[in-house]
Amino acid sequence: GVTPKSGHSPILKCPTDFPLILWHPYARHYYFCVMTGKEQEKWRAVFQDCVRHCNNGISEDSRVEAPAFTDAIRMYRQSREQYGTWDMLCGNETQVLSNLVMEELLPELKNAIGPRLKGKAPERQRTWIQVSDAVYRMVYELAKAQYDAAVARCEQERPQLESTIRTDMDQIITSKEHLASKIRAFVLPKAEVCVRNHVQPYISSILEALMTPTSQGFAEVREVFFKEVTDMNMNVVNEGGLEKLVEYMEKLSHLAFHPVKMQSCYEKMDQLKLEGLQQRFDVSSTSVFKQRAQIHMRQQMDDAVYTFETLLHQELGKLQGKDDLCKSIQRILERVLKKFDYDSSTVRKKFFREALLQITIPFLLKKLAPTCKGELAKFQELIFEDFASFILVENTYEEVVLQSVMKDIMQAVKEAAVQRKHNLYRDSMVMHNSDPNLHLLGEGLPIDWSEEYSGQAEAEPAAERRRRAKQVVSVIQDDEGALPYGAEALLQPGSPEPREPEEAQPGVPGSPPDAVKEIREALAQESLGDGAEERLMNGTDGSASPVPGADPPAASSVSHATAAPPSPREAKVPHVTPAPPGAQSPPPACPQRSDNETGEREERSPPQPRGTTESGEGVQTEF
Repeated sequence: GVTPKSGHSPILKCPTDFPLILWHPYARHYYFCVMTGKEQEKWRAVFQDCVRHCNNGISEDSRVEAPAFTDAIRMYRQSREQYGTWDMLCGNETQVLSNLVMEELLPELKNAIGPRLKGKAPERQRTWIQVSDAVYRMVYELAKAQYDAAVARCEQERPQLESTIRTDMDQIITSKEHLASKIRAFVLPKAEVCVRNHVQPYISSILEALMTPTSQGFAEVREVFFKEVTDMNMNVVNEGGLEKLVEYMEKLSHLAFHPVKMQSCYEKMDQLKLEGLQQRFDVSSTSVFKQRAQIHMRQQMDDAVYTFETLLHQELGKLQGKDDLCKSIQRILERVLKKFDYDSSTVRKKFFREALLQITIPFLLKKLAPTCKGELAKFQELIFEDFASFILVENTYEEVVLQSVMKDIMQAVKEAAVQRKHNLYRDSMVMHNSDPNLHLLGEGLPIDWSEEYSGQAEAEPAAERRRRAKQVVSVIQDDEGALPYGAEALLQPGSPEPREPEEAQPGVPGSPPDAVKEIREALAQESLGDGAEERLMNGTDGSASPVPGADPPAASSVSHATAAPPSPREAKVPHVTPAPPGAQSPPPACPQRSDNETGEREERSPPQPRGTTESGEGVQTEF
């Protein structure tokens, strides 16, 4: 953010009037200074993109490990009467566990150490931040070692478990269905009364609050894509045909990863307000929903761009001149926009269902706990001892609660689609009107426009260039063309020295001097040109949140940075909670260029065809 976090005073005075603050609740904070307000807004967009990326650190590819981990975290908090969303369920598994420990440890630590701190208030604050940062690093290292050991144990036991499952699958399923029928008979009547009285009247209000900003954001994605392609078409016709097309397609292929151009889309989600519903349903913050929608927006933009460049690449061999090229681009754009509308509808409906479940299920579990939770132990005797590893009473109980509200949620979303609210379509319409030729497009190697059409060999391998291109963010430069400040990192005396990250990236705190020099040379060359916005190859970690073991900003980083102990200053808390990582990705209608939020891939995975029915089946396992 650009202003101090409410309730706290800054402990550093920035040299300019345009600060940027990366705030962490337990580790040290980072202060950056830029020269102009415009520059400040652009860097803010870049940092927010980094934060969004780092916060979504649990792999969504895992169908087993990720849901097991997040469910374990949720159940642990529920055992301590902590229901609802949790803002600190972000980052990778070790960071999440560290956040969980620090949430309980920090208040006790503050009570024990706080009264003993000497000096004036700012000095005491700085000292306390150093203590908190050191403790967080210790907790992180311990959590990492123990989590890695737990994962290793799970992998060791996995073959034996899988063998048992294959042998006794029929008996396991029969036993689970028997248990579920008993729990359903006990829980469902109470759950249905609770849903009817406390949830059902508010579903439409929650859905409307979610639909408006989300749909505006997706509409803005469509508009940005349309404008970029239309501008490219005009410039190609006016400036020189195929040679210019290559240059513009290289830029267009990175559009989804350009945080400044995408910022107008992301900002639409800032309007999300649940008003009184937030207190009623114990939603601590709407940030989890904002970030999830923003990630969907970026993925849809990337899918649209990839479909467009694939179709255009197929057409290029058949074109006879500029006029043909212009008409072909326009025709392809119309096809891709139509498919984007259908894709957007499918993705948003899935997002709305997931969000409604995230809001209502914890509320129902909390309401039912006094009358149901204590009685669950008696159902344990219904499970054979050999199957106790595969059938859990608590999980079965939550599935029953999920079923009690699922029908109402599915119906609410379906009615919104039938009424065409916010440009939502019925799934039957999407399937009937889809462009079959787009479904037949396969995933191939990424199109290297510059190498294929310019005839110039690349200075670096194509795979490496593509990997770095997937990490693209804008380099900020002021209008006068002068370079921003150099960076400076201040380690406090006595603070633990950070270790080198495993793989430093250019422009990331801890990047080697060569990389920084390379960036500066590129900046200097660009500043002599037309002064257009530039791109900086940014790494996947370290920019958004100070992870233990990562270096502070290097002394020659692009913006003027002052790394300080964490000061509780921010306008927006950078750490927000992703939606359940176990959730399946939306059914792709366009060929998708896969972008796993935990790190970029060098090649795109082929899209997996999935059904798009309105039934609740397949959603039950996503909570």
